[in-house]
Amino acid sequence: MSSGKPSLVDGEINDNENVSDMEKNKMMLSAGDSEEVRLENNIQLNRNGDDTTKTTKLYKRRWFIVLLFSSYSLCNSFQWIQYGIINNIFMRFYGVGSFTIDWMSMIYMLTYIPFIFPVTWLLDKKGLRIIALVATAMNCAGTWIKVTSVRPDLFAVTMLGQFCCSLAQVFILGMPSKIASVWFGSEEVSTACSIGVFGNQLGIAIGFLVPPILVPNVEDMDQLAYHISIMFYITAGVATLLFLLVVIVFQERPELPPTQAQATARCIPPEQYSYTASILRLLRNKPFLLLILTYGLNVGCFYAVGTLLNRMIIEHYPGEELNAGRIGLTIVIAGMVGSLICGIWLDRTKTYKQTTLAVYLMSFVGMLVYAFTLSLGHLWVVFLTAGALGFFMTGYLPLGFEFGVELTYPECEGTSSGLLNCSAQVFGIIFTICQGKIIDNYGTLAGNIFLCVFLFIGSVLTGFIKSDLQRQKANQLAKAAVPSDPDDGNLPASAVLEGTRF
Repeated sequence: MSSGKPSLVDGEINDNENVSDMEKNKMMLSAGDSEEVRLENNIQLNRNGDDTTKTTKLYKRRWFIVLLFSSYSLCNSFQWIQYGIINNIFMRFYGVGSFTIDWMSMIYMLTYIPFIFPVTWLLDKKGLRIIALVATAMNCAGTWIKVTSVRPDLFAVTMLGQFCCSLAQVFILGMPSKIASVWFGSEEVSTACSIGVFGNQLGIAIGFLVPPILVPNVEDMDQLAYHISIMFYITAGVATLLFLLVVIVFQERPELPPTQAQATARCIPPEQYSYTASILRLLRNKPFLLLILTYGLNVGCFYAVGTLLNRMIIEHYPGEELNAGRIGLTIVIAGMVGSLICGIWLDRTKTYKQTTLAVYLMSFVGMLVYAFTLSLGHLWVVFLTAGALGFFMTGYLPLGFEFGVELTYPECEGTSSGLLNCSAQVFGIIFTICQGKIIDNYGTLAGNIFLCVFLFIGSVLTGFIKSDLQRQKANQLAKAAVPSDPDDGNLPASAVLEGTRF
């Protein structure tokens, strides 16, 4: 091929530098610009800049990256619920009250709130690899601290270990949409985000199922300590393996961007990006502010249900700790299926608002049915209604992430996801404490109706969110700006084949 044009050799793309006056053509993002003007400016920069910003490519390694992330997210989220699902056993072992054990789950929510802003700033400045390393290191440290805490007088030590794991979670929750945008094409980005969230949900599912199996409710304290230590050692071994894998193979980003939107984002010099200005732009984005509120209401309800599930089941079905874990598993497994279906549906239809609203309404209906059938005395009914609730309530998680990225592009995906998660943690703490007190004083039905009220409010507010899909506009504008004539020195994005190397 002639000089100045991209060449395709053995599945690899080699681009010669297109000489141009970059300083003359740079279009900076300003806080005062409208979204449309900012997108047009980015496309103009992409059109006038280096040819590599016009060339996109998908690497097979992207699937390993998202699966590795899902795995260490799984290991971390497993520990969120491992105390709460056998609440009564840990109360007896450490000699503490039920509200104290509830805080072993709520500490995940509380830790997130003050640390989310420095962590998202670090994600913007240092990138995915540094965040992944810190997350897995903190998670690994927390698991080994717990190993040393298996004595009735060492509750403070096990709380310290749980705090370390909760701090690791801050580095994890905002990453699915970021990984999806940095590594995946526009037709698979929602599916990739769903896979990222899938790991977190699977960890919660295992957290519901495994602790009641590994730690039976035995009377002998020495035997109970042995069972708890087995659970902690297994968790520590898995966390250590995942930390080593991240050190060895986790990669910051692909050499070439996967989409035109990512190509445009790479054109913005780091020194021209302001984290504070980005936060202020997000807080002036009215559709996104509504999404922050509605996302927090929905996911906060899910956190409350997960934390208090053991108490609700045991109240109506005494001695059914194992089935309480299985019901939690049913909720999350159904939600994982819902997440994947919703992710695939979004990639095919791009109907973000319509899908989000439909799933939200079904979450409300599912919670209502669960509330009024819990006390009927039939466990199979609880399994059925809990599964329906989980399908929609847990399935909502990746929808919120992806809708948020669409509403806020070209802001950093980690920042928008972080604000959504911060809202969820705040409402999670409020709902868990309030529902717990209501259950203690008025019973489980009143506590669940309390959550139904807020799910209904969230459904109504979701209907008012304006569906302004900025990322979709960016991809359409960027594709329109790329010439299709191979003689002009540029290949269209569709001409770039998937690479064959990692």
